[in-house]
Amino acid sequence: MSTITVKDGTQIYYKDWSSGQPIFFSHGWPLNADAWDAEMLFLGQRGYRVIAHDRRGHGRSGQTWDGNDMDTYADDLAELFETLDLKDAIMVGHSTGGGEVARYIGRHGSSRVAKAVLISAVPPIMVKSEKNPIGTPIEALNDIRTGVTKDRSQFFKDLSIPFFGYNREGAKTSEGVRENFWFQGMQSGVKGCYDCIKAFSETDFTDDLKKIDVPTLVMHGDDDQIVPFPDAGALTAKLVKNAILKVYPGFPHGMPIIYADIINRDLLEFIRS
Repeated sequence: MSTITVKDGTQIYYKDWSSGQPIFFSHGWPLNADAWDAEMLFLGQRGYRVIAHDRRGHGRSGQTWDGNDMDTYADDLAELFETLDLKDAIMVGHSTGGGEVARYIGRHGSSRVAKAVLISAVPPIMVKSEKNPIGTPIEALNDIRTGVTKDRSQFFKDLSIPFFGYNREGAKTSEGVRENFWFQGMQSGVKGCYDCIKAFSETDFTDDLKKIDVPTLVMHGDDDQIVPFPDAGALTAKLVKNAILKVYPGFPHGMPIIYADIINRDLLEFIRS
């Protein structure tokens, strides 16, 4: 297992495959680096160095009591980028990982970054407020906290259905995909998993998005039941200077996993452009 130890002593797991221009993947909640296997295999086979980490509190990384917040997540990435001496990297973030990409650039700049891709990502801010009237009500986020606290095994099984749009008419359910979602979720530490709900839903990424100064692709499904497009991708594309917005009709939140063939094609096109 490849790990680095960051400044507070936490071990961060990562996988680093192939060679060429680096593409760095940040995963969604409550998953880990394995969520990117399809993209990493595809792009690694096409001459790119592909790297993905397990966010602290998730997967094979250390389960910390403190530091489960976006600033620390971004600082962990910065240490990993420096340790691996990544240059001209393409950063790709899904869901919570999209927030992580935005906060990394907002906090550490883009000197090591060539391009950014935000997929079904949580920015600018999820939670509903007077400033964000179409956001997710805090009650819905509290329900997630309750699910994680009470019976997170069953909660993850249930969450996999809207996550992949399997509750939509005509959807073809993959029990394998659902079981893998559950398996990755159960590898997370309960404290980090719980804290991350606040991090992904209540962090305001508006200023981070305005600081992004590299070519950026925003990809979002218009049937995302977890991070609805009108309050996320649609607004992000307006805040990131010269962002390219690609909307996927009928696609759910988990589209990088169940529609990897389409996402891979569009990623490759953007990377090569």
